[in-house]
Amino acid sequence: MKLSVGERAPSFSLPDQNGEVHTLAECVGKWVLLYFYPKDDTPGCTKEAQAIRDVFPDFSALNAMVFGISADSVASHKKFAEKYTLPFTLLADEGKEMVQVYGVWGTKKMMGREYEGIFRTSFLIDPKGNIAKIYENVKPEVHAVQVLADLKAHA
Repeated sequence: MKLSVGERAPSFSLPDQNGEVHTLAECVGKWVLLYFYPKDDTPGCTKEAQAIRDVFPDFSALNAMVFGISADSVASHKKFAEKYTLPFTLLADEGKEMVQVYGVWGTKKMMGREYEGIFRTSFLIDPKGNIAKIYENVKPEVHAVQVLADLKAHA
């Protein structure tokens, strides 16, 4: 399934790194960056999380919430968040329901080998719950700054 800008963002209900369940409904009235990443504590995912962490106060100042989603467990997320002092929420999609619904799960290639995994893709969701922008093939080091520029353009 391919989502489009302007359509309603699919709802979710997933546990965070502390086992607390979060939903999209609790975010009404705020901007939401929903970023999907392949795996906790891997080089690209760590760079992306650190880049968001380093500018996180700017997201808060713009009334934006940040959720990172991968298929890793709650325990893995907790370890990752603590290791890198991540101030935002990581959601565990162990059943891979949300990665399927958001269309970010599929066949990937690395060093000539094919495997199933999560595409590094983000969704900027507006305060009414609609998709404002989709970021595909995200560059981990610069993604946070790109999203902030887009948020500032909407402010």
